Amino acid sequence: MSGREEILDRIRMRLAAPGRNIAERRAAVLGHIDARERSPQPRPPVDLVSGFRACALKLASTCDQVPHAADVPDAIRRYLAEHELPARAVCWPALATLDWTSARLAVEPRTAQGDDLVGITGAYCGVAETGTLVLLSGPHTPGSVSLLPETHIAVLDCTRILAAMEDVWTLLRREHGAMPRAVNFVSGPSRTADIEQTVTLGVHGPARVHVVLVG
Repeated sequence: MSGREEILDRIRMRLAAPGRNIAERRAAVLGHIDARERSPQPRPPVDLVSGFRACALKLASTCDQVPHAADVPDAIRRYLAEHELPARAVCWPALATLDWTSARLAVEPRTAQGDDLVGITGAYCGVAETGTLVLLSGPHTPGSVSLLPETHIAVLDCTRILAAMEDVWTLLRREHGAMPRAVNFVSGPSRTADIEQTVTLGVHGPARVHVVLVG
């Protein structure tokens, strides 16, 4: 058990009421959350995929769409060639089964390092309301791949595009018993206006974000 888990386990034990186990308390909390009425929200777009694309483009991301996951490597090769980027990248281990070699790409499934220029990730889901990508950290989805390289390419299944930000947490509670170590929200390239109020891309993270939609 890690130090973090030991501390959290002690807190859980202290919070557990007599005669009730942690699972029962967790079920009660989740029931309370699900029963709460949501605050007013904007009307979602009729087509979630089109809505996501439109918002992503406003954030200075770029988008492409392919019918099948097998088409992803060729789509990424075309993007890299169009932007005169090297035909090599680092990717999530979860994407290692894609046929990168046939697309003439040298892609390594590992965590990113400081000299990696292109990082390829999947996405847990997308948010049509804001054009945001949602990434969960884990052994096969390391956060460094989306944070360190100057170009971040994300592969997003169209069926995983949700209407609003609130839907992300509902989906997480339903599909994951516990939250991952990190949930990263990516809304376009990294940007700052700290220097003379001039917006600059790529200062604190990737300067380019490209989304390959599948479906």
